[in-house]
Amino acid sequence: MFNTIAHTLSDQTLSLDSSIQLTIKRLDQIHPQISGNKFFKLKYNFLAAKQHAKNTLITFGGAYSNHIAATAYAAHRFGFQSVGIIRGEELAKKPLNPTLATAQQFGMQLNFISREQYRLKNQREYLAELETHYPNSYIIPEGGTNQLAIQGCSEILTPYDRENYDVICCAVGTGGTITGLIEASTAHQHILGFSALKGTFLNDVVAQLTSKKNWKILDNYCFGGYAKTTPELFEFIESFEKKYQIPLEQVYTGKMLFGIFDLISKGYFSENTRILAIHSGGLQGKAAL
Repeated sequence: MFNTIAHTLSDQTLSLDSSIQLTIKRLDQIHPQISGNKFFKLKYNFLAAKQHAKNTLITFGGAYSNHIAATAYAAHRFGFQSVGIIRGEELAKKPLNPTLATAQQFGMQLNFISREQYRLKNQREYLAELETHYPNSYIIPEGGTNQLAIQGCSEILTPYDRENYDVICCAVGTGGTITGLIEASTAHQHILGFSALKGTFLNDVVAQLTSKKNWKILDNYCFGGYAKTTPELFEFIESFEKKYQIPLEQVYTGKMLFGIFDLISKGYFSENTRILAIHSGGLQGKAAL
């Protein structure tokens, strides 16, 4: 299935006024729709759905979820029906933003539910109700994060990456991508996550998914919380894109790169540190806020 999508992972080293080496792994170039880390998170989940002869994929996300858009396209391409359980019942009465419009365009049925009901997304009883309502369905968790997603994301790092970089940076939403990177990393590497959400709870989430200790998640650069922004963030993204010709979005990658540059300026990293930053895609949601 996903092996039929030809892709190469290109790396782009930035010119910095520093001894720090910063390289961007351009996962955003894998595919225009199954973008970035979603390619790896969905790969083995779709294979499992096919092996179990399921015809409908159900998953969860917010209004700006890259995962929702990517799942909708992948389901369309590989012959599945898809259902997106979307947080926020009030959104049903509003025009669809580009992310949700993309998902609907590829045939995803969007079900808008209250935030209270959305909190049940991991409860066995609620999931059983969904399976009853949608027979022969396969449920993928919010953000695609489960053990199959972690297995896929562990393939992001190449043997070259494991040997030639000291710090691996990524944006963090549900914890699947960073856990895959942690599992694939070597003992000499440190994995640094930049949370898109306010609070430190993602450290507890990832600690349940890996026994390794060579990682940390910061929420210093979430700009107030998920999908929240400031003029300062947009100014940074505009300046970065103009200088390096690499597109960013404001929910994940923009915040991560802002954080990396800020930490470099404050001397957070040792001299001559070699940093690999994972560009996790999601550009369909660019400036949609």
